[in-house]
Amino acid sequence: MPSSFRDLPPVVWTLFAGTIVNRLGYLVTPFLVFFLASRGVTGPDTSYVLGALGAGHLLGPAVGGVLADRVGRRPTMLLGLTGTAAAQGALFLAPGVWTMAAAALLISAAGSTVSPAAYALLADAVDGGRRQRAYALFGWGVNIGTAVGGVLGGYLAAHGYWLLFAVDAGAMLLYALVVTVRVKEPERPARGEREEKGIGYGVVLRDRLALLILPLLGIQLFVYSLTEVALPLAIRDSGLSPAVYGAMAAVNAVLVVALQPFATARLAKLPRLAVQSAGGALIAVGVALTGLADGVVGYTVSVVVWSLGEVVVAGIAASVVADLAPAHARGRYQGAFGWTWGVARFAALTLGVAAYTTLGPAVLWWTALAAGTAAAAATLALRPRIERRTAHTLAA
Repeated sequence: MPSSFRDLPPVVWTLFAGTIVNRLGYLVTPFLVFFLASRGVTGPDTSYVLGALGAGHLLGPAVGGVLADRVGRRPTMLLGLTGTAAAQGALFLAPGVWTMAAAALLISAAGSTVSPAAYALLADAVDGGRRQRAYALFGWGVNIGTAVGGVLGGYLAAHGYWLLFAVDAGAMLLYALVVTVRVKEPERPARGEREEKGIGYGVVLRDRLALLILPLLGIQLFVYSLTEVALPLAIRDSGLSPAVYGAMAAVNAVLVVALQPFATARLAKLPRLAVQSAGGALIAVGVALTGLADGVVGYTVSVVVWSLGEVVVAGIAASVVADLAPAHARGRYQGAFGWTWGVARFAALTLGVAAYTTLGPAVLWWTALAAGTAAAAATLALRPRIERRTAHTLAA
């Protein structure tokens, strides 16, 4: 383990370990289409369930951010984790399409309330100089759990979909147990200060710098989300089998898990927004290279390029947002960041796919390149203002 992670406090390591377990509880989603087909849900009915699943990612972060500041980080995480476990059972037992859609909405909404609280908890526990490393370690845990879950999910699905639901619910409840036993609620601002500042998202909407950086990060997240939305379409249209997409996912997982902690140790010494801009541009180039690929080698090259970009930017965006947030509003700032991520992913699923199928793949890939590099350049232009703000906050 690189030395840059060794001085992080115990709560960071607890969340890191818990996140690995938690990500094992996301086995149902990749196989949801197959599960629905096994229950006789096909065609347009499938889109209702998937649409509800996507809508939950727009609702959960906003609610989670408010709850994290209102009732606390720990209670919000426990509510989200136990709610997700219950929703998994509801989806498995749901008798019809609309009850399945309601359960899918609850799964994504409850699950996405956890991240704003966890990210705020990390900001509470770690000072500004170490936050990038703490968030990078947290993200590394997500990738480790996702990589293991991808292998485990395929095996379990072949032996019965009920196993996917059982593991998902069990992993959520196990993480909830870890939070109950190992995580303490940090001290919160005095009640009078919270009431004076309010509990809604007005504190974020009044922050002009946050309103500039969040959309730029959203554009970069949209470009990155195309890797799980449009890449499978491109591979299919090249006449390649689904196994090729599985192999590309494995290449990404291996690179990120193997390189991220060591890259973070080296890059943490450099200016964050310069590194974020370089990594964002690298992701945009890698995604655009998908449009030039027509075989396994070409797709592998594109995946390697945007995977390296993913390694480079690890932990930076969340740490920048955390440094902008006043102490009493860290949950809402992370909720706004999580909502930005949800919007970006939802846009990739809808606008990205629509552009690919109606305007043509070339339009999507060129747009991704232009938008990603422009957002990276604009992010770099904000560096002086964000550094001044961060320096002032740390001094205070």
